[in-house]
Formats: sequence, structure tokens, C-alpha cells
Amino acid sequence: MTTVRLPLFPLNSVLFPGLVLPLNIFEERYRAMMRELLKTPEDESRRFGVVAIRDGHEVASTAPGMPDQTAVLERGPAAGFGDDPVKAFHGVGCIADAATIREGADGTFEVLATGTTRVRLLTVEASGPFLTAELEELPEDPGDGAGALAQGVLRSFRQYQKRLAGARERSLSTGAELPDEPTVVSYLVAAAMMLDTPTKQRLLQAPDTASRLRDELKLLRSETSIIRNLPSLPASELTRGPTSLN
Repeated sequence: MTTVRLPLFPLNSVLFPGLVLPLNIFEERYRAMMRELLKTPEDESRRFGVVAIRDGHEVASTAPGMPDQTAVLERGPAAGFGDDPVKAFHGVGCIADAATIREGADGTFEVLATGTTRVRLLTVEASGPFLTAELEELPEDPGDGAGALAQGVLRSFRQYQKRLAGARERSLSTGAELPDEPTVVSYLVAAAMMLDTPTKQRLLQAPDTASRLRDELKLLRSETSIIRNLPSLPASELTRGPTSLN
């Protein structure tokens, strides 16, 4: 398997291949990372690894009790992730390619990146100004029956969208064309569904596309049923999730 060492950006969310990742960067460790990426010529990929946080804080504490009451003041690239950062992260992540990196007058950055390739997290290094990781690229095996499963998932996803739009009391836009390539479908649906981080992580690290699609089919039917049977649930409750400070 191909391995690569890249800067590492932990998040409280899961990035899937093909999905867009906007970032507003203000912490010094990640500002240093972006300054390093800007040294890469514009005609080359500016890549970094993204992993979901299993146990830790996306934003390091800025003062005792901030950002939460249990936080203690920490410094350095591994702040908020304990003595062994690799244990704080989920074991499978995604490489991101930064198409746009814009530095503001105050030294913060606006970044627009896209997920490209799934990777397994092997080691994490915290000796520099930002985290780096050794990552092993993971192939995407289609598995058995991925094509037929993708069609079933798309049908269920459209029903899910309709139910969700109804619960939110919003109209459903049908102008966007959905893809039909099984792997692309599996990642798009995984990213679009309103699921918690552990469930999205499970979908990301599925052994093959067909397995991911089978899991999504069950989830879509379950979530659609829940929405259908809870018509009085306020729309804000359906869309509420943890706030990302990045």
C-alpha cells in the first residue's frame, strides 16, 4: 500500500471523497499549516489529511474553562488531544486537496478543499508547529451488487429528502441531478444524511462500496420512518448538531 506523510487537520466531522470542505482557520497551529501549504506551487496539489476526532477538542482551550468548563489551558500542535494524539482520532480519514487558500489581513485563513482519497491513520507526529501523520491510502473495492444497490439507495434517498423537506416545512428542489456511479452515490448519501459522527465514520470505513450502500439503505429507511412518524417535531430539532468552531 502507498503511504504518505501529510499535515493533519482533525475535525468534529467526517470528510468523504468528492465532498467540499470549507474551513475558517484561526488557531496558530492550523495557520502555520496553511502557510506551509502555500509554499507548494499552485499547479501542484496542496494536500492534508482530515480525520474525525474520537476523543478531544477541535479547538484548543484559549483560557482555563474555555471552550468548555472542563478545559485546561494547553499549547502546541497536539493541544486538546492528550499525550498520544493517534488515540484521539478515528483510524480512517480522508485526504483533502486545498483548491483555495486565502489569508486575511488578521492572519486567519479561508480555505476551500475537496476530499479525494480515503486513508488509514498509522502514526501522528507532534514535534513541529502542526500535526503531521503517516497515512496509508485505502483502495475502494466496489463489492458485489453495487450497481443495483446504488439505484435502491437513490430511490430511498429521494424519499428521505421529501420527508425531511416536509418536516422542515420547506419545498424540495428537484433541479439537481444525482449521480449514478455507485461509489460516488455512496459517499454523497453518507455526507448528505443527518447522522452522528460515529455513524458517518462507520460509513467512511466500510470495506467496500456495496457494504456502504447496504448500510445506507437500512439507515435511509429507518430515518425516513422516524421523520414520517414525528410530524410535529420542530425543524430546528431535525437539523440540530454540534457547532463546529472551525
